[in-house]
Amino acid sequence: MNKLNVLIIDDEKRFTEELTEFLQESGFQAFEANTGAEGYSILKKQPIDLLVLDVRLPGINGLDILKDVKVKYPSMEVIIVSAHGDMDTVIKAMRQGAIDYLRKPFRHIDIRIAIERTQKFLFLQREIKLLEEKNSLISKNLEQRIERHFIGVSPQIKEILEMALTTAKYPDTNVLITGESGTGKENIARIIHFASKRKDNIFCAVNSSAITESLLESEFFGHKKGSFTGAITDKKGFFEISNQGTLFLDEIADMPMNLQAKMLRAIEEKSITRVGETSPIYTDFRIISATNHDLDKLEEEKRFRLDLIHRLNTLHIHIPPLRERTEDIEPLLLFYVDDLSRKLNKPTPMIDKDVIPALKEYHFPGNVRELKNMTERAIILSKGNSLSIKDFPVKTKSKSAQPTETQKLNLEDNEALLIRRALETCNNNQLAAANALGIQRMALARKMQKYNITVTK
Repeated sequence: MNKLNVLIIDDEKRFTEELTEFLQESGFQAFEANTGAEGYSILKKQPIDLLVLDVRLPGINGLDILKDVKVKYPSMEVIIVSAHGDMDTVIKAMRQGAIDYLRKPFRHIDIRIAIERTQKFLFLQREIKLLEEKNSLISKNLEQRIERHFIGVSPQIKEILEMALTTAKYPDTNVLITGESGTGKENIARIIHFASKRKDNIFCAVNSSAITESLLESEFFGHKKGSFTGAITDKKGFFEISNQGTLFLDEIADMPMNLQAKMLRAIEEKSITRVGETSPIYTDFRIISATNHDLDKLEEEKRFRLDLIHRLNTLHIHIPPLRERTEDIEPLLLFYVDDLSRKLNKPTPMIDKDVIPALKEYHFPGNVRELKNMTERAIILSKGNSLSIKDFPVKTKSKSAQPTETQKLNLEDNEALLIRRALETCNNNQLAAANALGIQRMALARKMQKYNITVTK
């Protein structure tokens, strides 16, 4: 165990000197103060694990110090000591967060036992904190802010996290995040936002393909009451809502060309004009966009503006698919099994030794999202206390059975094939197929139209 730092605040100098000497001889790092002001001065300079605090101090009540330090230093424990203690004082001290209470005079062995008891509690708390954070690459505080976990051990995922945290230091710079569907692009966007100076303002996530084309301009720029049929009140658009915050544009490649020009101007000038109004409105936003498409290819096909690409792509983060970082499969699986078992109120099952090697052979077209859904299904349907590869609907030959070179390189052919397979699997239920593919129902409809895919009723 590491040496415990103990601060003694007591107005009796002889008492603090003797106790400090005893604690140092017992293997603790001890500091002493005879007034509240001296104690606060030490707290500002030294990390303190445990405070031994007298109730009666010159000019201040020790219980007031207790109440204050439990707010300012919540991880620090406090033992209250007093020669004038009564039951009311004990109760107040415990209610305000003291871990123990000793009445003077006491033997040195009494305080030592109390400190060692507290020491065990402190180290247990630290172990719990480490266990809570061991799976996630980000701090508990950041994890709570983004409302997501970020799991992985591969060099690629660690490099992506480092890039995201570096990017967060430049809160006015636009970022483009690319990667296949299900790789966690929104997770990275949230990390960038909540690790930046904009963290206390809105993170506005918008799926560009989920908004009908007729409402796109109104949704992004807002509108004035009466500017069109159905505009019954004034409305702020996404740009205005995102003032001082971050506007996250998912599936940016699906944005119509006529809106792209207006987007470019808004990004360049940091001002917008609501539909039906003429006065510009200044708004300070940061754009983080994401796509699973090759924007350069779309630009060549005249489906995406080159100047908008340059505006969005100041910093570029690419997330590789799960099949290219198979070392992340095991920690992800272990985390999902534990987390989902708890949420589903089921005992955490064991994982057979053949599961992880088999999953590493699987292609994972749906990436991390597919692994999570697959694990949830396995836990729900499992009847025993362990999970075998039979509980995971994977075909290990999918990785070894190599497609033709043309199929491998032609993104559109493969996308169309996946859509047809999803529709076939879901009995042509488009909502279910969209959920299986990890996209919105409107996005699926557009892609079906794009690839001329029809379904029979």
